[in-house]
Amino acid sequence: MEETGPAQSPPDSGEAGYPAYFAARCGGLAELDAHLVRCRACPRLVEWREQVGAHPRAAFRDQEYWARPVPGFGPADAALAVVGLAPAAHGGNRTGRMFTGDASGDFLFAALHEVGLASQPTAMHPGDGLELYGVRVTAPVHCAPPANKPTPAERHTCRPWLAAEFGLLGPGLRAVVVLGAFGWQALLPVLGDAGWEPPRPRPAFGHGVQLALPATERRQPLHLLGSYHPSQRNTFTGRLTSGMLVEVLTRAAALAGLRTERP
Repeated sequence: MEETGPAQSPPDSGEAGYPAYFAARCGGLAELDAHLVRCRACPRLVEWREQVGAHPRAAFRDQEYWARPVPGFGPADAALAVVGLAPAAHGGNRTGRMFTGDASGDFLFAALHEVGLASQPTAMHPGDGLELYGVRVTAPVHCAPPANKPTPAERHTCRPWLAAEFGLLGPGLRAVVVLGAFGWQALLPVLGDAGWEPPRPRPAFGHGVQLALPATERRQPLHLLGSYHPSQRNTFTGRLTSGMLVEVLTRAAALAGLRTERP
């Protein structure tokens, strides 16, 4: 009988292989999120998120920062996903909920509410009553990066979390809105990991761009839409207006088969 070596121990949360090992073994989003929030695989991001948490802005001096990876937010049977970039240092990194507690989130959730996909137009903190209808909000990088700029290596290390999230959403997912060029570039290979076949060559990002990914043996057809990111740089200059984002979200909701009347 052939001898076998000892079973390999799971990687520690601070090892680069931690996301790939645990993301692939999760049977549901709750389990995925539980492993994700313990991740310490990117030293630069860990140092930054904790440094920010230890030195809060004056306006948040009385608050304890989350200062950990931020999981996706929304129902497990979402038909529409919204993909951003990464948590903001004093937004999601503070509150522990994606796009919550900063100006970008205010802009996004106000638009989702206008379309009828969110219970309220504001997102202050977990427990504030915000509920999303058929939508899950997530990002390709789950820790706040310095200057809002993750490195390609950090994006690659974090990729298994998003691939697993899309794999778990896959049976009901019908449309995705991608906020910004970084998310667009990061998501296309993730969709391949999750069972779809992204077009080649990869299409360029643009506001209002729309693609239809055909059904595969594993997945239903998927519609992919691009929008400028609701960063203050874009919203203050008028590059992205509320009406522009509402239009993209309305189109995505229709493609996903979601109601666009407020409950």
